[in-house]
Amino acid sequence: MKMSKQATDEAILTELGSRLANARLHLNLTQTQLALNAGVSKRTIERLEAGQVGTQLSGFLRVCRALDLLERLETFVPEPTPSPMEQLRLGGRKRQRASREKHLVVEEPAAEWKWGDEK
Repeated sequence: MKMSKQATDEAILTELGSRLANARLHLNLTQTQLALNAGVSKRTIERLEAGQVGTQLSGFLRVCRALDLLERLETFVPEPTPSPMEQLRLGGRKRQRASREKHLVVEEPAAEWKWGDEK
């Protein structure tokens, strides 16, 4: 299954769990062996492979490290690279915050002033 924006969270978690199980089986490891190698409980492995919610991200990372998949996460969330124009604009500095959207302010024409409207 290809993961896309249209896929539900449950479908993505199920797919990730299936891929972790396949990686574990490729290394000929039992769930218990993987749990020992990763430093997590066997139940955590079971939950991850079943795509169940409730596991911590740190447990997921430990399992990926034990399966030698941690380096592949670099492609999962790549380091953003600024465009050449943005690099020039920033002058070698690192961006610290997002900017607000610039909205065009449309001012209504002022009403014509007349004597007696001072209040």
